[in-house]
Amino acid sequence: MSATSTPVQTPLTQLPAWRALQQHFEAVRTKHLRDLFAGDAGRGTRLAVEAAGIYFDYSKHRITDETVRLLLDLARQSGLEERREAMFTGEKINITEKRAVLHTALRAAKDAVIEVDGRNVVPEVYEVLDHMADFSERVRSGVWKGATGKAMRNVVNIGIGGSDLGPVMAYEALRHYSRRDMTFRFVSNVDGTDFAEATHDLDPAETLFIISSKTFTTLETMTNAQTARQWSLARLKDERAVAKHFAAVSTNAEEVAKFGIDTANMFGFWDWVGGRYSMDSAIGLSTMLAIGPENFRSMLSGFHAMDEHFRTAPLEKNLPVLMGLLSVWYADFFGSETVAVLPYDQYLKRFPAYLQQLTMESNGKHVTLAGRRVDYATGPIFWGEPGTNGQHSFYQLIHQGTRLIPCDFIGFCRTLNPLGDHHTLLMANVFAQGEALAFGKTPEQVRAEGTPEWLVPHRVFEGNRPSSTLLLDQLTPEALGKLVALYEHSVFTQGVIWQIDSFDQWGVELGKVLAKKIIGELEGAGPAAGSHDSSTTALMKRFRNRRS
Repeated sequence: MSATSTPVQTPLTQLPAWRALQQHFEAVRTKHLRDLFAGDAGRGTRLAVEAAGIYFDYSKHRITDETVRLLLDLARQSGLEERREAMFTGEKINITEKRAVLHTALRAAKDAVIEVDGRNVVPEVYEVLDHMADFSERVRSGVWKGATGKAMRNVVNIGIGGSDLGPVMAYEALRHYSRRDMTFRFVSNVDGTDFAEATHDLDPAETLFIISSKTFTTLETMTNAQTARQWSLARLKDERAVAKHFAAVSTNAEEVAKFGIDTANMFGFWDWVGGRYSMDSAIGLSTMLAIGPENFRSMLSGFHAMDEHFRTAPLEKNLPVLMGLLSVWYADFFGSETVAVLPYDQYLKRFPAYLQQLTMESNGKHVTLAGRRVDYATGPIFWGEPGTNGQHSFYQLIHQGTRLIPCDFIGFCRTLNPLGDHHTLLMANVFAQGEALAFGKTPEQVRAEGTPEWLVPHRVFEGNRPSSTLLLDQLTPEALGKLVALYEHSVFTQGVIWQIDSFDQWGVELGKVLAKKIIGELEGAGPAAGSHDSSTTALMKRFRNRRS
């Protein structure tokens, strides 16, 4: 396959492994996990893999050894190993934008050689990392002074999409390691309330804004950036203060300078880094400011450890591959439409939201690499909340509802905040929920508890609800890197099977284009006759009439 060509592929549903899986599914679809475990004493340890510091138990899935074998056949027949190597070596596998996909280069070893268009990109990566580290140390140490001579005590990251979700998630996940004498806030929504609430108690003289926009033209980000500029200058007065209170993560030096930011405080990244894969690039500047360069490097080493595992481990022992294949199994054979991600650590409260962009922007596609309409499901909906909160919210539907919802439970053997028996209780719930979902409670068990017959149907748990359990030792920066990379490569695996481009996102464009047109119409004379449908025209008219 050349660097820019579309791979020639047999349609997915015509692959021998796919057809074998269809036949196999009919034979296993009604099997219950109770019976699978009862007939196989070693299942709980055999269907588990430990790698890169993560123990992955996938025994509570509606699969047999034959299922796994056929799914692995599907991966091989789909060219997963070849596509994986093409990604790692810098081929332009993002075919619609003719770009390499090299987020793995952001955490590669310093002596690695990864070429794009004949140039080794690794030295550039480390140049930016060193630049970030120098800037972070100056801000964190107080050497960097604002316009009034005060050190920066507040950092506000302004971005949207991957320029916000990654930094927010990483800050919350690693708050234990962050500077507690500094305040970190994040603004993404163009709704003015987001900016107002993020800054209402901050002193402009002690506030540093990071404007994260590759092009420095993103509508929402630059609207908030201009508001931040006005907010700062209302107190600081002198236009030269902008250079002391703003930094940029961008590649557009001209626009950055025009804004008033010193381009010496501009941090670049590359078109081979997609937004949703960029939290370990310069987009992570706020993360480095919070946790420090050393912890940031530890996070990168975690990413790299999982990268190496994904690239080198046999498919049958490969965590991201197994996770990705299970997602395909449920989406395309059982018809499951969602996946619940349930981290049992409060620090990971934003992890499901981060995964929503990573997974759904990547694999929410309806045509193949060749432009053919798919005739199978792609891109399940990801959602979730931290445990145990979710247990008192939506677990009812997972346990006794009519939808099959595969679950990922994420737990840690040691807590960062040991308080009494809290962590034991927390982890008891992880194990109990997986067991309850898998095995349920039969009518006979309910009756044996003395339940009146009329109440028995209400208290029955059918079970046979699939889940994975991921166990790590402790939530460290390195562990977070491993977790994120695990899901990144699982998403890649799914995209290869589905024969789609997981690295473009054309679906976000149309709404942006229409919004720009409508902005002018809302602020001007209104929409021209026939320029919109009757519903949109009526809504715009009502808004214009009522806002005054």
